[in-house]
Amino acid sequence: MSDTKSRILYCRCAFAQVVPKSTKDEVLDRLCESGQSFDTVSDLCEMAARKDPRLHDLLEGEEPVQIVACYHRAVKWLFHNTGADFPEDKVEVLNMREESADEICEKILK
Repeated sequence: MSDTKSRILYCRCAFAQVVPKSTKDEVLDRLCESGQSFDTVSDLCEMAARKDPRLHDLLEGEEPVQIVACYHRAVKWLFHNTGADFPEDKVEVLNMREESADEICEKILK
């Protein structure tokens, strides 16, 4: 990801319960403490299932996007399910299932 300020989307993964709660909590706490602007959603999977138009809006701008959720392939296909383009060159997916809160925060709070 470039040094350009990224748009951040944080997914709480409220329904699947597959992301460790401690990781979700720490990432969210550190985002809030940072003063950095970010969007949060309760569950990206639910939004995709309902084909929420906000997912299209997220990827429409020119700025890079960092999505804090789970597996890259899952997030990509959630957006694909809504009909939204998923430009690999401007989207970075940070996986709370496999990366620590420290690793994620290091990438988004630079």
